[in-house]
Amino acid sequence: MKLNSDFVYRKIGSDSVLVPVGSSSFSGMVKGNATTGELIECLKEDMTEEQMVERLLEKYDAPREVIERDVKNVLGKLREIGAIVE
Repeated sequence: MKLNSDFVYRKIGSDSVLVPVGSSSFSGMVKGNATTGELIECLKEDMTEEQMVERLLEKYDAPREVIERDVKNVLGKLREIGAIVE
C-alpha cells in the first residue's frame, strides 16, 4: 500500500500533518503524533501492514499487540479518507 499522491505530508514540530491537495473528496487535514508520522513515512515507501509493524517494533519499546492495534487503527482512518492506495 502507498500514500495517495493527492495528499501531502509534513512534520510540524512534534505533530504530523496530512493535507489533501488533489482531487480528494476529503477536505480538511489529519493531525497525528510521531507514530502516525512514522506510518505515513512507511506509506511513502510502499510497505505492507506487517512491514510497518516490524519497523515500529524496531523503533518503539511497546508490545507487538499494541503496535499492531495502533497500525490497524491509523491505517483504517487513512483508508476512510482515501489517503491510501492499495
